[in-house]
Amino acid sequence: MTCADRDPRSMRRCPARSPTMDQDHPEPAPEDHAGIAAVRHIIFVLSGKGGVGKSTVAVNLAAGLRDAGKQVGLLDLDLHGPSIPTMLGLTEAELHGDDAGILPVDCDGIAVMSIGFLLESPESAVVWRGPRKAEAIQQFLDDVAWGPLDHLVIDLPPGTGEEVLAVTQALPQADGAVIVAAPQAVANADVRRSITFCHHLDLPILGLIENMRGYVCPDCGAVSDIFGRGGGEQLAAEMGLPFLGAIPIDPAVAAAGDDGRPFLRSEQDSETARRMRAAIVHLLDASADEADRDSP
Repeated sequence: MTCADRDPRSMRRCPARSPTMDQDHPEPAPEDHAGIAAVRHIIFVLSGKGGVGKSTVAVNLAAGLRDAGKQVGLLDLDLHGPSIPTMLGLTEAELHGDDAGILPVDCDGIAVMSIGFLLESPESAVVWRGPRKAEAIQQFLDDVAWGPLDHLVIDLPPGTGEEVLAVTQALPQADGAVIVAAPQAVANADVRRSITFCHHLDLPILGLIENMRGYVCPDCGAVSDIFGRGGGEQLAAEMGLPFLGAIPIDPAVAAAGDDGRPFLRSEQDSETARRMRAAIVHLLDASADEADRDSP
């Protein structure tokens, strides 16, 4: 069986939806998704382009929230490039269920779900058209027994395509999005499109993280700005967004992801870890401010 044959309807048969922003196909009405009914806060992590470390940010954001005493879930919705199982050492994990639904995989207190758990191997490709992808997204929201969570972090695919549109329209109650940008200004043209996308959907932006700012030498700790500096911070200022912080390129971050462990838990005393934790503090403050603005 190929992963193209692994129809998400094998988990539960449900009608297909293929959302669009065309005028001839209006925005679908929000639904009450049973699986996330007990989730208090939903945070999207997105970027306009791949290769900026979005999934790394999502994994360590979830780990940082968990270490802060929160009940946390992490949903990998990058259907064509699910990297979360590898980054958390869960490539051999199997899904199970009970009367409540499909059970997320536990990773040291973080509830994790990914299409990667349904693939035959890490090399398998998901060859699905829009309706199947929409069904899979719906079932991640309806049939996964997330239980009571303080935060559900959703790692979205790069860009502003159908999967991103489907889940952001399906969850209008979400707290908002964290935008991951790069240090060089030329790379952030696509990030601007993600920001415009959020504005178009009235999706709050909780803040922007500039990832890969400077290379940290593993021997002496010196930082070299090999990709430039400040492009993300400048973009946040131009667009009037909260700037959550800058995270350097650190070989230990890549090593942690390859080894299947959150960097924040393995390198707690490093400067990079300190900056990650500071970004999480700023994010929680921004999320609280957003909640206050929404309160009557």
